[in-house]
Amino acid sequence: MTKRLTEEKMARCVAAASLLLLFFLPAKLHAAASEWVTAAGGAIRLVAAQPEADGTIPAILEVKLKPGWKTYWRNPGASGIPPQITIDPSSGVVLKGIDFPAPKNFGEGAARYVGYDTPVTFPLTLTRTRNDGSDLAIRASVFLGICEEICIPVQGELNLVLKKGEFDNPLDEVRIADAVAALPQAPSNDFNVTKASFDAEAGAIRLRLQLPPESKADQPDLFLAGPSGMSFGKPAFGAETGVQRTADIPVRFSGKDKDIKGKPIALTVRAGSRSMETTLAFD
Repeated sequence: MTKRLTEEKMARCVAAASLLLLFFLPAKLHAAASEWVTAAGGAIRLVAAQPEADGTIPAILEVKLKPGWKTYWRNPGASGIPPQITIDPSSGVVLKGIDFPAPKNFGEGAARYVGYDTPVTFPLTLTRTRNDGSDLAIRASVFLGICEEICIPVQGELNLVLKKGEFDNPLDEVRIADAVAALPQAPSNDFNVTKASFDAEAGAIRLRLQLPPESKADQPDLFLAGPSGMSFGKPAFGAETGVQRTADIPVRFSGKDKDIKGKPIALTVRAGSRSMETTLAFD
């Protein structure tokens, strides 16, 4: 009798634990991943979640890198191939944007470039163009550069199917959420650009920065990306130390249009363990 009661008690405990596990799992567990496309220095794949109510499809491009290999930021510098993604229109999905975590600088002078030397994930914003209740078969063509001593172009076709209402790996949703959380934050009171101007005579953008307290005396890293035909030199920092800094960034124009007015420039700042991103615009 005692043994039977013990077994029943254990069964009730197991059932209760199962209910608690289900309660704490994310409410939305629908996601899908493509197969990995491998290359000499790594591999790439696409992960996407079920569409939101407004048609937005959270997604990521995962890039695995082998030790010693690197890939590139949105503006890699004088050389390098940034990630390029093309979605087949017949998928019923369009690509609205790709976001980038804060990168690193590599090399010096003409060999200087901007990118990543560890596995990296790029959040994507996809939007469905039809809402007929059918499954979404997403077909994406991806082109990027992975380099060790030399850069190797990597091109692959990534395919996945989002089946309406179908359960899939809940870890995929976690991967998407982690990738978004790793992006540079928006400007805040303790981390922002307090002044930005363009000195046409010097051909440089001049910035005054408010850095977070935890950055201490470390020099921040600045990364800029602008329209086609515009590139940026190595930042020159003022003599200030602490949380308030100034920096001049040379601007170079490769085409006939040498006007910076009205052209948005993305600025990413890495200071200590934090990163911030904002858009600069000059009248």
